[in-house]
Amino acid sequence: MSALNIKDLLLASQLDRQSVASLLQPYRLKDIARADANLQTIAADPSERQLLAEILEELLTCASQSANPDQALAYLERFARSGVNKSQLFSFLRSSHQALEILVRSLGGSSYMAEILIRDPQLLYWVTDPQILRTPRTKREIQREIVRTAKMLGTEQQQLDYLRSLKRREMLHIGVRDLLRISSVEETWKALSVLAEALISAAHWICASALRREYGISGQALTGFTIIAMGKLGGGELNFSSDVDLMYLYSEPTEESVDVAAEDYFRRLSQKVTLGLNNLTGEGYVYRVDLRLRPEGDAGNIADSLEAFRRYYETRLAPWERLALLKAWPVAGNRALGRAFLAMAQGFIYAEPFGLQAIENILGMKRRIDEKVAGRRYAGRNVKLGPGGIREIELIAQTLQVCYGRRILSLRERSTLAALKTLLEHSLISAAEHELLARAYVFLRDVENKLQMMHDTQTHSLPLADDELTACARLLGYESTEGVERFEQDYSRHTDQVSRLFKEILGGVDLRRFER
Repeated sequence: MSALNIKDLLLASQLDRQSVASLLQPYRLKDIARADANLQTIAADPSERQLLAEILEELLTCASQSANPDQALAYLERFARSGVNKSQLFSFLRSSHQALEILVRSLGGSSYMAEILIRDPQLLYWVTDPQILRTPRTKREIQREIVRTAKMLGTEQQQLDYLRSLKRREMLHIGVRDLLRISSVEETWKALSVLAEALISAAHWICASALRREYGISGQALTGFTIIAMGKLGGGELNFSSDVDLMYLYSEPTEESVDVAAEDYFRRLSQKVTLGLNNLTGEGYVYRVDLRLRPEGDAGNIADSLEAFRRYYETRLAPWERLALLKAWPVAGNRALGRAFLAMAQGFIYAEPFGLQAIENILGMKRRIDEKVAGRRYAGRNVKLGPGGIREIELIAQTLQVCYGRRILSLRERSTLAALKTLLEHSLISAAEHELLARAYVFLRDVENKLQMMHDTQTHSLPLADDELTACARLLGYESTEGVERFEQDYSRHTDQVSRLFKEILGGVDLRRFER
């Protein structure tokens, strides 16, 4: 009897279980019987079966190189049953190895991206177009498309649903480029931020247009409103599955229209924008909105005047809020008002010295975070808040920025990496400190994005389950059988180094540097 060929899995009749296992064993599959059932179901028609057999070896090789080969085949079965023309699909995949790789690695690496493709299989042809794949999308390009399409839709709800569907498509584009390392970690978080700015701006335009129609407002009345992004979005460094930290402000609390006071109008507009972004419909949601960075946090007004912001910052501004304001950036609404807010904020960030007492306040806040994290199941595995995590790098950069930004204007950066680079240029951190912090920041942000990419969940902790940890390591490029071990070693090395520098720079060992 001649040796079995992988095509025999689909073309030979009645293979025994041992033969099936011997054919599928080389492809890192854990559940051989389930994988075989997936493949048999994908192409029941004889002509489709022949086409699938022609690409089967290449398909299984790509699956074996994905984060989770079993998941890749399970989702491939669902994708094939989603209404796609299978003969056309298999012929297309045969003609394009890159398209096959993109499909299988996306299905095996991210259940979120898999669900996007299953929901709209035609997106595979769009995202694998070489011109689309190789080119990052610009904010202007996305905004033009939104305006062109939204104007043809009849209702506010239809327009907001269009934003939700557009986000899915754009997230697939960003995810594929990241997965294939076409874009760097920094380019990925920039692309995520560009998309968020475009969608938030569009949501504001849609909601404001609907509200103005409701009240019969025309012209320039009640246009003094802006949306300020904070946190990762404000810094242009958004995560793959992140809340967006927003603040709403308006310019003229006494401005009146025919039927509504300015304060009431802008409050309603802020509520509409928040719901438009937050609400989950059949098309999904746009973004989860976090408003806790506004004055008074959860107890504050959803929208306030510029003057109200000024009064709060004059009397109540806490040290941690000075750090948070470093990230402030207008993303929608009245540009002049946004610039006025930034100019005002700069004064409050840098007007007063940021001395040892303020630093102790920041360290006290960090200790409280540490105590809270220590009591959780994933203590020590939290990429964001754990020892040596992302937050410690951010606090080092932001504290030094506020300390020295009064006299060194170039330190007034929104981006963490840009701030670290400028701190090095002014000898406020050493070359060795800069290299350790910058490398750790990119590594940990990559880990955070891959964790969130897997399921579109706002997680920041390394999984405890071996299969989930293995999948995460493989998404990060740790391919060998020792990949998880090497990943954990690298993770420990980076976080240990950051933890040491955090204690040295902010924790008391080298506080003299703040007295220069």
